[in-house]
Amino acid sequence: MKDDILDVLMYLFENDIDEEEMGLNDDPALLKRELIEAGFLSSQVNKAFTWLEGLSEPANWININPQRTASIRVYVPDECDKLDIECRGFLLHLEQIGVLDAMSRELIIDRVMALDTEDLELEQLKWIVLMVLFNQAENEEALAWIEDIIYQEERTGHLH
Repeated sequence: MKDDILDVLMYLFENDIDEEEMGLNDDPALLKRELIEAGFLSSQVNKAFTWLEGLSEPANWININPQRTASIRVYVPDECDKLDIECRGFLLHLEQIGVLDAMSRELIIDRVMALDTEDLELEQLKWIVLMVLFNQAENEEALAWIEDIIYQEERTGHLH
């Protein structure tokens, strides 16, 4: 039995996401039924759909002021509990090379915190980054970059 929200989200992303936006291209009730038939728990399917709704909501709560290049994001203890040093370093790296801006980073952190998983692995974080960037039309180049990393790792089994 598959019971992780991220497993549901990754399955949806790979199989049922419309190429234009992070929206489901079929009837949600039908998709939920298909996911349950595929072995996902009903509770996790519902949580995954709630997570997706949070992804598509406008990020009015994010109040980002222009940052100087020397500024750095300080994580609160709850965020540190979910995002280990490797994950936080990866987000910092993505910002430094221009794949993420501050708003995207905050949305990624928000979606990580919305998961009910205790410890997030780097590979899982990469999928969340991919989903967030996929939902932002203005980030096509960044999306292509993170897609290359994820799918290349899947083919070769190597981490960068």
